[in-house]
Amino acid sequence: MTPRSTSGASAVADIPADAGFTSLGLDPRVLAALTALGYEEPTPIQSAAIPLLLAGSDVLAQAATGTGKTAAFALPLLHRLAPDAPARERLSALILVPTRELAMQVAEAVHRYGKEMRIIAIPIYGGASMETQIRTLRRGVDVVVATPGRALDHIRRGTLVLAGVRTVVLDEADEMLDMGFAEDLEAILVATPKERQTALFSATLPPRIAAIAGKHLRDPETIKIDREPVAAGEAAKVRQVAYIVPRAHKMAALGRVLDIEHPTSVIVFCRTRTEVDELTETLNARGYRAEALHGGLSQEQRDRVMKKFRANKADLLIATDVAARGLDVQHVSHVVNYDVPSAAESYVHRIGRTGRAGREGVAITLAEPREHRLLRNIEFLTKQKIEIAQVPTVADLRARRLELTRASLRETILGGELDAFRTIVESLAQEFDIMDIAAAAVKQIESREGTADAEQEIPAAPTRRERTAENRSNAQSRSERPQERGAPARRDRDASTPARRASRDEAVTGSRTSRERGDEASGRREAAFPARGGKRTSRGGEWDVARLYIGAGRTAKVRPADLVGAIANEAGIDSRAIGAIQISDRFSIVEVPEEIADDVVAALRASTIKGRQVLVRRDRA
Repeated sequence: MTPRSTSGASAVADIPADAGFTSLGLDPRVLAALTALGYEEPTPIQSAAIPLLLAGSDVLAQAATGTGKTAAFALPLLHRLAPDAPARERLSALILVPTRELAMQVAEAVHRYGKEMRIIAIPIYGGASMETQIRTLRRGVDVVVATPGRALDHIRRGTLVLAGVRTVVLDEADEMLDMGFAEDLEAILVATPKERQTALFSATLPPRIAAIAGKHLRDPETIKIDREPVAAGEAAKVRQVAYIVPRAHKMAALGRVLDIEHPTSVIVFCRTRTEVDELTETLNARGYRAEALHGGLSQEQRDRVMKKFRANKADLLIATDVAARGLDVQHVSHVVNYDVPSAAESYVHRIGRTGRAGREGVAITLAEPREHRLLRNIEFLTKQKIEIAQVPTVADLRARRLELTRASLRETILGGELDAFRTIVESLAQEFDIMDIAAAAVKQIESREGTADAEQEIPAAPTRRERTAENRSNAQSRSERPQERGAPARRDRDASTPARRASRDEAVTGSRTSRERGDEASGRREAAFPARGGKRTSRGGEWDVARLYIGAGRTAKVRPADLVGAIANEAGIDSRAIGAIQISDRFSIVEVPEEIADDVVAALRASTIKGRQVLVRRDRA
């Protein structure tokens, strides 16, 4: 029969605007769970689908991710469950999804919605222990959320019994077909009771979906929910965020962000193939599964890398822009710009790799303080806002790891086989509070897995506004000090002004060399900035001076401003603490306070000058 059509708009119009979920006729226990979760008003897909599913109709719904469709089929499904049935007949609902990530997400949602009903929902997907899943199924569950391949494996083994199934849901059906599950879906639907209720949700309704609906749905109601129109230039599915990070801490910041975001699959874009190889090696050493992709790979190597990435055998794909052209990967959850692309078009192409197939995507950019302007240019050209966020702290990382531990513990509890450990808990419970015992167990797990205690805080780079405010404050302070110190101090200051002005001009403008200023200026500079082991005098006092050798000079087009910017930004020191700068053809000499010289050397070695790493050490002259 031809499916009856129900528009989302008309379904919403039939419900009072202030009625909320109470007008939908849901079980009071389900409503109580929704209230506890803070749900107030149903979305259009929920308002349209829930009454039809409660009435027993089959439903064919077109709705994109992010419209609330999980609750649209989960809430009426819970309303129709019979959790008090015998264990072998307890399974009442089967939800089929394309990926293991979605299986875990939907199972968690069903568990939250059915908390008051003590509903047991488990995810079943490939890659997990088959024996554990079999034991859980034999104990009895209410809802199974499964990927088609693993569900069919259990059906053929006789461990997934569908005789009592009253509701079948196909979530993101178009994606399951795109992934080649058409035959598996056909076999599963044939194995379910004919009198079941079937709900099919899909972002699109191509002919293949219509064919499945015509064969396996009984006189379905058709619902189509259009996504709200998005203004031109806005990226509706991609959350864009940037972290301002000093170059020396970029790798640590990337690892921290990945640990917090916990992405399913990531493409990290770099500028050069050398950077791709170095980053891939570093990430693999830190325990990630990373693969490199750049123009230096043969076609066979490239195909092997992409096969691993598409099969989820690699978590991160580290690539250059050229190598990534033409990639067709639908399941990228995150895109990371390890460097800010100089062209806005490159940025748009990069972030376009995520947010596909109705999914929400995340675009992360790691920007150095001096690249803040490039972000503003991208915002201006793309008419899209990029959120500037703080790098997650050690406390954030610890909280995230505890959250993952909680999820792991919950999965273990659902997996059962805990009887052998109950005696330990019971014996300890005679001496300690049960909550203290559980907390101690979690602490022990965290200590074995590795906590965030050994992590170091990543220093936050000052924003442009903060740097501007600091510069204004310093300028105001300098302008006020002569009046405070009186005429004699003013004469002392004037006596040393030429040397200071010569050094400052050399460091900031780079417009003249010491040779151009003549021997007199050079002599004054040497008097103000003596060789290593001497003293440098400033308004605030004096300090020991160290001379640093930097293996880049005029041949590499290094200017004093480049050296001042690199030292001030990477080492995090005030530019006024930098002394004389001498630039030769192949090297440069910079004076810095002795007490921070080693920190400056370490920071510059971990950074780049004029786009490349150079030799940095104490001057041996």
